[in-house]
Amino acid sequence: MPALLIPIVAAAATVASPQAAIEQALTASANGWNSGDIDRFMALYADDAVYVSDATVARGKAEITQRYVKSFAAGANTRGTLRLQPIAWRPLSAVHVILVARWTLAGPAAPQTGMTTLVFERRKAGWQIITDHSS
Repeated sequence: MPALLIPIVAAAATVASPQAAIEQALTASANGWNSGDIDRFMALYADDAVYVSDATVARGKAEITQRYVKSFAAGANTRGTLRLQPIAWRPLSAVHVILVARWTLAGPAAPQTGMTTLVFERRKAGWQIITDHSS
């Protein structure tokens, strides 16, 4: 009697595209901003990230956090509600992606808006911001 052959079908792992994974992480970060949770907001930044805004440069997650911490209060952010709108994606490699986005803060003052260029790197912890240039 011939051997019974049973095909082995590998389960396809659901792997999110870099864009989908980054958008999900951006949403979680913005939710941290909007709920006043600085740790949740900063979770997207790599420990060695660089942040550029105006004429200043902050090096490292701890220094970047210090730039933001004063606007965080229990349950809110005093600067308003953050919304990010992706404008352009540019994959550089399998582990690097550039995102250009518009940020908008709606809150007590008139709405503020500007642009940001984020460089993401895929690391063990997932996609993380390694460079943020916001204006």
